[in-house]
Amino acid sequence: MANLEAKETVIKKFQVHDKDQGSSEVQIALLTNRINHLVEHLKKNKRDHHTRRGLIAMVSRRRKLMTYLKRKNPESLTKLAKELKLKVKD
Repeated sequence: MANLEAKETVIKKFQVHDKDQGSSEVQIALLTNRINHLVEHLKKNKRDHHTRRGLIAMVSRRRKLMTYLKRKNPESLTKLAKELKLKVKD
């Protein structure tokens, strides 16, 4: 249940409007949350290659969403990247 509560907290923090659950901002924030969790897992379990493969897929998906958001709304991406402490390519 803690995972579901964490997900709802992230959604509420990054949603664009009241009923928003799937905007690019929310998706990037959720992926970042999961990526950070998996990075911690992989620090303890260095040989977990199945999880590493999933992590690489999530990072790729997040990068594509960030490219889309940069094209559609660069100000929003800058704000989001600052909050999530992400680097943005120019």
